[in-house]
Amino acid sequence: MSTAFRGEKPSLGLQQIINMSVGFFGIQFGWDLQRANMGRIYENLGANPDEVPLLFLAAPLTGLLVQPVVGYMSDRTWHPRWGRRRPYFMIGAILSSIALIFMPHSSALWMAAGLLWVLDVFGNVAMEPFRAFVTDQLPDSQVNRGFIMQSLMIGLGGSIASALPWLMKNVFEFSNTAIAGEIPDNVRWSFYLGAFFFIAAVLYTVFSTKEYPPSDPDFIKAQQAEQGGFVHGVKEIFHALTHMPVRMRWVSLVQFFTWPGLFLMWFYYTTAVAVNVFKGQDASDPVYAAGADFGSLTLSFYSVVTFLFALVLPTIADRWGRSITHAVCLLAGAIGLISVNFITDKYWLFGSMVGVGIAWASILSMPYAMLSGVLPKDKVGIYMGIFNFFIVLPEIIASLGFGWLMREVLDNDRLAALTVGGALMVVASLICIVFIKEKKQ
Repeated sequence: MSTAFRGEKPSLGLQQIINMSVGFFGIQFGWDLQRANMGRIYENLGANPDEVPLLFLAAPLTGLLVQPVVGYMSDRTWHPRWGRRRPYFMIGAILSSIALIFMPHSSALWMAAGLLWVLDVFGNVAMEPFRAFVTDQLPDSQVNRGFIMQSLMIGLGGSIASALPWLMKNVFEFSNTAIAGEIPDNVRWSFYLGAFFFIAAVLYTVFSTKEYPPSDPDFIKAQQAEQGGFVHGVKEIFHALTHMPVRMRWVSLVQFFTWPGLFLMWFYYTTAVAVNVFKGQDASDPVYAAGADFGSLTLSFYSVVTFLFALVLPTIADRWGRSITHAVCLLAGAIGLISVNFITDKYWLFGSMVGVGIAWASILSMPYAMLSGVLPKDKVGIYMGIFNFFIVLPEIIASLGFGWLMREVLDNDRLAALTVGGALMVVASLICIVFIKEKKQ
């Protein structure tokens, strides 16, 4: 069944590329709120450090199950008014925003973990089609710009979201401490604002961007006549998985070693700052609370670096090539994570986050740009979903196994966890240098 578009796709203006990318600002707002604050929420509700990875299992499992299915479905969706990808953006945003509103009202670990499952399921429904959306809407000559604009929106959304708890405490004077079993007011109001930005940004893209209709006049008939349903979809996903282009296999392996470093940062960084740098005791300790807020603020700074570095990243990639550029950026991220071990002055944490921000800008764009031109045009949604396997599988491994490693080997040392994450990023960088060969773009 053909899903090609009519004629040649025209080049889009800057405003049109911005319009189609604004939704990612809202989606990333939701992701960064949970990444910066869920470890703190879990520990406020009584979790030990070795229990935190398992409580983060929602994100990878939902990504593993939801993204390829949503990719498959969106490849085969067409509505005269809503298009192909936009229905998934809208449904995911509405339900994710509801979960964000309820999250800070969690009164027990099971409730927070359950709401995180809901948030991650529908966050993935909203997010997965956005990668294919760029390929759908832009000619090959503008694909890099599309992914870089997404990186800019991700950096902007992430920087504001991560800084919100600090802003709520220091600007709006909401309390940042709470008794055991409750969520501080500054975190609570951050999630309320996050829900607003999530749905508002996604709806802006839904209503400001039109999608191209399929060129095949029999698309709808073929769509309705397609046999096999769910089983057929599983077969197609499995076939695509076993027939990945060679370059996609190597880039996927790079992803497999890259993302544990990010996960371990999101698991432990904020609480590591609170305990190891600020010397706080627990969630009821004002010193711990100040450290957690400051950790969130420095996380917002890496998103600012991402936003700014994304402006020059295309020029660097044009000169060095995508694979070498990505490898160097990953090394910067590894140095940033490992350097947290040596911080004695809290303000040096901003320096550590510079490296992480450089890596994050590249992670959000270069792997996808390296896949440009090697994926079948009518199965981009499926392949983007499969590509996500190599993001979520290492997180599943980390969620299931890293708790034991923290407890039995690392003595619940959060800084040691960050070091492990940095070392894995070094491995990813070496794979990128040695095995991915391409001409400079």
